[in-house]
Amino acid sequence: MGKTQKIGQFGEDFAAKYLKKHGYKILERNYHSRFGEIDIIASNKEFIAFVEVKARAEDSLYAPREAVDYFKQQKCIKTAQIYLMENDCWLQPRFDVSEIILKKLENESFEVLRHNYIENAF
Repeated sequence: MGKTQKIGQFGEDFAAKYLKKHGYKILERNYHSRFGEIDIIASNKEFIAFVEVKARAEDSLYAPREAVDYFKQQKCIKTAQIYLMENDCWLQPRFDVSEIILKKLENESFEVLRHNYIENAF
């Protein structure tokens, strides 16, 4: 697994733990459709959240949330529509972004420096 994949996996694991801690149930991870992928689909009593996780190293040139551009948003929306057609759900859908800044440690693991969970990101 390459550095980018390790960062991404660590970020997704961190975001899933964060959601569980805040009362969400994880319904799916890495849900695929022909349009794209949604990192995490989670629900609470009120919402079904389609969560895009963006993790970056501390020396990254741009903020992780900037990677969720218009085209990525459109892929997420279409993929969420497919999910909702395949699964009965009466909760209000919402699109969130989990933005994580990481520091790489000597033992090939990571430390979270900052986490910004953006509800209704788009």
